[in-house]
Amino acid sequence: MGSTEKYDLENGEIAKSISVVKTRESLLRTRSETDVLSSVRFRLFRIFFENVRQVIFGTKLFVLFPAIPMAFVAQRYSYGRPWIFALSLIGLTPLAERLSFLTEQIAYFTGPTVGGLVNATCGNATELIIALFALHKRKIHVLKYSLLGSIISNLLLVLGSSLLCGGIANLNKEQNFDHKQADVNSLVLLLGLLCQTMPLLFNFRSMEASKSDGNSVLQLSRATSILMLLAYDEGEVDEVLDKETAAIGFWSAFIWLCLMTIIISVLSEYVVGTIEDASETWGISVNFISIIVLPIVGNAAEHAGSIIFAFKNKLDISLGVCMGSASQILMFVVPLCVIVAWIMGIPMNLDFGFLETGCLAFSILLTAFSLQDGSSHYLKGVVLALAYIAIGACFFVQRLPF
Repeated sequence: MGSTEKYDLENGEIAKSISVVKTRESLLRTRSETDVLSSVRFRLFRIFFENVRQVIFGTKLFVLFPAIPMAFVAQRYSYGRPWIFALSLIGLTPLAERLSFLTEQIAYFTGPTVGGLVNATCGNATELIIALFALHKRKIHVLKYSLLGSIISNLLLVLGSSLLCGGIANLNKEQNFDHKQADVNSLVLLLGLLCQTMPLLFNFRSMEASKSDGNSVLQLSRATSILMLLAYDEGEVDEVLDKETAAIGFWSAFIWLCLMTIIISVLSEYVVGTIEDASETWGISVNFISIIVLPIVGNAAEHAGSIIFAFKNKLDISLGVCMGSASQILMFVVPLCVIVAWIMGIPMNLDFGFLETGCLAFSILLTAFSLQDGSSHYLKGVVLALAYIAIGACFFVQRLPF
């Protein structure tokens, strides 16, 4: 009897010991799982804050980001429509610069071919989105003037400022660049000018014969737009990426890119919808706002980058920014808008008007003559900048009803 009780007592103690061990193991397991979860959460928060630091605060233009929620609030509570236009335009400035940064981050992971395609698509995404919203609202004049203004701004204002500032900053140095690449860009621009001039001349010839055939001009514009897109695709050169480490990961860059594209789309809709009200309130014509104000504000970050490279005597990069962007808009964005309008059933042609096409032609020719010798001088920048001021004055006094 005594031996039986002793046996039961020993079994009870063993069972208790096993229970205590299991409890400790479960507690340790729970603690380890909690530690893992907390470390995962901490890592996610760290990645998120690092992304915010790189994307939002990684540019000196972050001080303009508050204009974005202010534009949303102004639209929500129906404040003055000119204020909505101004805040939206200011908010687009840092977004356009950050969009370029994000496409570069994606290009680090996708390689030069896909990265070049992404840069070609998103390089002038702000202009393209504004153009598509203007097309949706059937404001063809705003679309044409804003795209034309972007081309002229890149060729005269940005390039002229770059040559002027670079020449003054490097007075004792000889500033040279690869004139072959500049010649190629000039030829591409001249091809785009030819394709854009043909519908204008065709329309003028029909008016002389007292028989205007708008349908033929429309068909010619669509055919030349397809030709321009094919020429741009064939002439596009893969971009050489710097051997640097990406600042953020691929999926982080992709998510930020989608988010900023959505915000740009909303602000672009505000800009297109309020441009006439801003014009009436400020006493400035719609064509001047479209051809001068929109391109300057929308491309401010890109313009500043080109001038900084010129200061550092890196004119090849400055020329790539200015002429590459102009070529992209003329040979890709403009014909793409014509094709999209064709799909939407909107009659948009390449006839931009005599004055507008003439300003574009002189801008391209003046730029080509300035770059033909492969060297730079600050006086060349002065000439280009003065030409831009003259064109701006012309459209400032022009007040055409639309």
